[in-house]
Amino acid sequence: MILNVLLWVGMILGTFGLILLGYRLFGFYGLIAFGALALIIANIQVLKQVTILGLAATLGNVVFSATFLTTDIASEIYGKAKAKLIIHIGFFSMIAFLALSQLTLLFAPAPGDWASPHLEALFTILPRITIASLISYFLSNRHDVWAFDFWKKKLPGDNKLWVRNNASTLVSQLLDSFVFSFIAFLGVFPLMVVVEIALSTYIFKVLVAAADTPFIYLARWMHRTGRTGLFLNKDEIVDVPALDA
Repeated sequence: MILNVLLWVGMILGTFGLILLGYRLFGFYGLIAFGALALIIANIQVLKQVTILGLAATLGNVVFSATFLTTDIASEIYGKAKAKLIIHIGFFSMIAFLALSQLTLLFAPAPGDWASPHLEALFTILPRITIASLISYFLSNRHDVWAFDFWKKKLPGDNKLWVRNNASTLVSQLLDSFVFSFIAFLGVFPLMVVVEIALSTYIFKVLVAAADTPFIYLARWMHRTGRTGLFLNKDEIVDVPALDA
């Protein structure tokens, strides 16, 4: 459907635009906030299957793929330790979301409540999806940070940023697509359907990864020209402690 394609392109541009907006307003803290928010949204969106360009895919792949842009921006500008911090906070946010969503289901609804059946339909399926997302997110993003740092050392320089960005992200997205699809859907769908979901999702993620390249250049330009942290005063900026590299 043409409408799905247009909406998908709009979601890509809108998602990357929101990352830059968060970076513009809150600097590094905006990257952290979006990384955590994107994981929660993606794990709800992933429940919806859509057809784009004739291929079946899960809807959450755009927002989830955006987490790689946040860590790549952090790796390029602030270093590997700060990028890992985004991953760890995102990991914690998903664990908290899983715990609180399951606690919600334990409450007995009041007479006349209309939301409980919908919440049960949504959250009952989430534990397996969330566990798959946690594992794939942690493995693929940690690989992405490692790979970006590896290529940054091998291919330094401003004109090699696009290589660092894509070389790290494309392999990490492949890892993410297959790990997530097999943990989340094997046994729910036939094996070939799971493989199709993984491959089609990866194809879409390759397109998303290619589309994020101009945005990482914009983020670096924003940093170098002092166009980040608009809502932060100097006395509000807290130095983020480095983690072990």
